Amino acid sequence: MGVITKISLQQKLKDRYNIFIDEKYAFSVDESVLIQFELRKGMELTDEKLAAIFQQDAVRQGMNAAIHFLSIRMRSEKEVRDFLVKKEVTNEAAEEVIRSLYRLSYLDDAQFAEAYANTQMNTSDKGPQLIERELKEKGIADVLIKKVLAPFEFRFQLEKSVKLAEKYRQKYRNESLIIQKQKIEQMLARKGYSWNVIHEALAESHPSENEEEQIEALMYQVEKAHRRYSKFSDGEYRQKMKQALYRKGFSIDDIERALERLQEES
Repeated sequence: MGVITKISLQQKLKDRYNIFIDEKYAFSVDESVLIQFELRKGMELTDEKLAAIFQQDAVRQGMNAAIHFLSIRMRSEKEVRDFLVKKEVTNEAAEEVIRSLYRLSYLDDAQFAEAYANTQMNTSDKGPQLIERELKEKGIADVLIKKVLAPFEFRFQLEKSVKLAEKYRQKYRNESLIIQKQKIEQMLARKGYSWNVIHEALAESHPSENEEEQIEALMYQVEKAHRRYSKFSDGEYRQKMKQALYRKGFSIDDIERALERLQEES
């Protein structure tokens, strides 16, 4: 219990006030809390009144921080809750902040999920399974996830995955056709596409039938392997070269011809 002897505006934070009790600094409050509790010089504060003031100020600080957090972009309820934990807002104050945010329409998981899914579908190369995982991580309910991913139809997924497959075929052009296929499958799976979509995409995205390009890919891998195994004796060298290139998806006949070509050029 004590009596307020001075109230002063903080220098750096213009919406907070320092409260002095019995001539000594006691605490600071948000301007809205100052007004709500009609704090003034000469006012006597009981322990119960102080507890109520501290609680409401914690809510106000949490609310201010949450609104700023939400002003950057839309957030899910879980993201805001996690943010308040990091800001060390008490559980009781956080619950009141969340209720207020919903009441003021700052929070709406249904709207957030729809906006997030639409953005990811239309501006990224992510598939529905990856988007679903991300929404789950953000605390979105399964029923909402199912609803917002419904427009992500098979044909739309296929168009996106075919473009990705063609793009990555170029990236992996120095690999054998077998390794190309494996890497594209793995990439599309990581992106969140189902195996049905992946298999259809690979069927529509045809590998290069250019024999010269395939020979170039093989020779590229031969030269890489040669740099690694050239220090070995002839017999061991050929064995390691064949094993390495076979693991890369090339046939034994092609490997034999490539090794002969390498020997002729060296």
